[in-house]
Amino acid sequence: MKKGITLPEKQTKIIATIGPATSSIEMLEELVLAGMNVLRINFSHGELEGHREVIKNCRKIDENLGVKTAILVDLQGPKLRIGDLVGGEMMLDDNSKIKIVVGDEAGSNGKIFTNYVNFAVDVQKGEPVLLDDGKIRLEVLSSDNNKEVVCRVINGGILTPRKGLNLPTTNISLPCITEKDIVDLDFALEENVDWIGLSFVRSSKDIEQLQTIIKSRDKHARVVAKIEKPEAVEDIDEIIEVADAVMIARGDLGVEVPMQNVPLIQKDIISKCLLSGKPVIVATQMMESMIESATPTRAEVNDVANAVLDGADAVMLSAETSVGKYPIVAIQAMTKIIQSIEDGNKKPFNERPPYNPEDKRFITDSICYNACRLARRTKAKAIVTMTFSGYTAQKVSSQRPKANIFMLTSNRNVLSQMNLVWGVKTIYYSKIVSTDHTIAEIKQLLVKEGRVNKGDFVIHTASMPIADMGMTNMLKLSQI
Repeated sequence: MKKGITLPEKQTKIIATIGPATSSIEMLEELVLAGMNVLRINFSHGELEGHREVIKNCRKIDENLGVKTAILVDLQGPKLRIGDLVGGEMMLDDNSKIKIVVGDEAGSNGKIFTNYVNFAVDVQKGEPVLLDDGKIRLEVLSSDNNKEVVCRVINGGILTPRKGLNLPTTNISLPCITEKDIVDLDFALEENVDWIGLSFVRSSKDIEQLQTIIKSRDKHARVVAKIEKPEAVEDIDEIIEVADAVMIARGDLGVEVPMQNVPLIQKDIISKCLLSGKPVIVATQMMESMIESATPTRAEVNDVANAVLDGADAVMLSAETSVGKYPIVAIQAMTKIIQSIEDGNKKPFNERPPYNPEDKRFITDSICYNACRLARRTKAKAIVTMTFSGYTAQKVSSQRPKANIFMLTSNRNVLSQMNLVWGVKTIYYSKIVSTDHTIAEIKQLLVKEGRVNKGDFVIHTASMPIADMGMTNMLKLSQI
């Protein structure tokens, strides 16, 4: 970070979705200074050239400020939507009939259109059709098994264009990675983004398919599995095992499964991710009222606070920062909540010793575990990890120590990428001479940057011999 630049101190990271309200370089810089750690681009909206400009501006800001903002892009996936509406809206009265037709025309006079080509083939009589995140509920009366479906309005309301269409009990025939996603993915990989969110994941195989494409392109992007389908909840253990990170996307999830089940699903997924050492994001509707209001509701404050207490790596803002009236204020409010909860959190760290000596990461995992234990006993100010892939920093982070986590690496690809992970602060370092020399120089660097002070204990993890850059096998406690 460049001299004179001060960013809010917090361990839980903030993801901000960029849209018309925040796409200018001036607004992007304000978001960073307010506490944004991860910039999110949603490919469901906007054009690729506009997204390219946002990415370019983000990297320019990082260079100017000396910070490292992670870039996350969300593939749209098989997101079902209705089309445009004549007049900009349509009133759906309870018990009225509405036709849903496959096509791209503008809807009117009791007829709306959808982009889902197989809609009339996949739905069955009696199945629910939900519009606008479940605010409007329909029931299928009949289908011609070709292009037209007749529905009855169960819970009506005013429908506006381009709203989402959910089919919680229908077996959807669309692939997880659509033709649009392939185009968007090519763009994202060309731009060397850090994280790619895969929407509407149904099984671990969806994740593996995307990872194979990324690997074939020799790119460093990692995959975030977005949990928003009941099938994904059922396959969650396998998904967590293969994914690089997990997002609890509560908007669509709360429509696809009974809404009252979402809180326990959220807590269960966070717990499983902590156990597996995988980053986990809590997303959607966290501070929804701030789209229009300069202050969040007290329920929203509690929602963010509980995600922090549960151990989420990151909390996410969607419409609040993409189209909301108060994007900077929303980031500032979320930052204050995080800081307050972290300062007052008395929970012990997430102690999780490795149990299987046959695991190829057993030695590294043991070092990371004992680094956190030692940090607790000595009240160490910092845990320093020397890593190329970021694995040891991520593993230390998953135990949620009170000490600051500094990841030093010569791998520029992971510098911004790891900014999604709880508590991790990355520093580029490539001067590998000897273990003692490296540790001494790192301490001097941390003192110079004001990260530690005289008398502070610092814990170092590294590989020995350090020049070989092998797996972490060394733990050292020193005092400034």
